[in-house]
Amino acid sequence: MAGYDDRDGFIWMDGKLVEWRSAQVHILTHALHYASSVFEGERCYNGKIFKSREHSERLRKSGELLDMPLPYSVEEIEAAKEAVLKANGLTDAYVRALAWRGAGEDMGVASKRNPIRMAVACWSWGNYYGDAKMKGAKLDIAKWRRPDPATIPHAAKAAGLYMICTMSKHAAEAKGCSDAMMLDFRGYVAEATGANIFFVKDGEVHTPKPDCILNGITRQTVVGMLKGMGVTVHERHILPEELASFEQCWLTGTAAEVTPVGQIGEHTFVVGDLTQRIAADYEKLVRA
Repeated sequence: MAGYDDRDGFIWMDGKLVEWRSAQVHILTHALHYASSVFEGERCYNGKIFKSREHSERLRKSGELLDMPLPYSVEEIEAAKEAVLKANGLTDAYVRALAWRGAGEDMGVASKRNPIRMAVACWSWGNYYGDAKMKGAKLDIAKWRRPDPATIPHAAKAAGLYMICTMSKHAAEAKGCSDAMMLDFRGYVAEATGANIFFVKDGEVHTPKPDCILNGITRQTVVGMLKGMGVTVHERHILPEELASFEQCWLTGTAAEVTPVGQIGEHTFVVGDLTQRIAADYEKLVRA
């Protein structure tokens, strides 16, 4: 497959559709130097983006948290996503909405005079973890930890917050793993590099409290589904020593959807009934 910079199709940029290869920015774009960028990852199923409006609202909220108010309303962002899907003739796709501080009068940390730009792209994308979606992903345990929320805007889906995620996933892949599980600044279980994490013990579900990690839209959806099934869900601080006591594990995220986990470090898990059921029910929900 061609690189993401060399494809046919269209990308929505700053209010209009442009040819894919022409969707470029200047080398002195502020976001490239100072990570002033926020984004959303969304999936479109059968022509409908799952929880599209919630993603658009979060994109604007992320911009506000970075002192970067977006110049587009939720309605305009929704229209942009629909336009790019139509222009590319896709009904099942991954959708990436992105906003950033562009090149302008400022080229230092402060950048109030630089324009806030936005783009939306979409493409066909299969299982984020490949065949791990069926047999269970293998996770490393990352050396990098999710930071104290007093040091970062943890509720923002901001590009700069993913730097340690990239490093952790590269290290995991070098060990033959699909991903890495990260701890938080206190040493509690936090999340994978781009997905939230759930565990099962004695028929009940345990998932990290999102007090220093992004409370994912898919995470919230799955918590609601579990409660609707009558399953007890504990949102709490989880110590890494507890991994040995859990029977099942899965990841959630827009890209990951619901992906079972077979191993984290030395700890193994079965792809059990509850994991399979929540994965199947989520698949039905997004395609409903």
